[in-house]
Amino acid sequence: MAYIIKDECIKCGACEPECPVNCITEGDENYVIDPNECIDCGACAAVCPVDAPVPN
Repeated sequence: MAYIIKDECIKCGACEPECPVNCITEGDENYVIDPNECIDCGACAAVCPVDAPVPN
């Protein structure tokens, strides 16, 4: 099960460098996780100040 980033994302960028498989990219409105690459590790969720990444 991949993680997704909810609309609460404030585009702080904390999640992107934490991803061990580099599946997080900056989108227009918020950061985006590629569900085909996500390994469901939760590293992004652990560092997010607004709890935007959640299991899908």
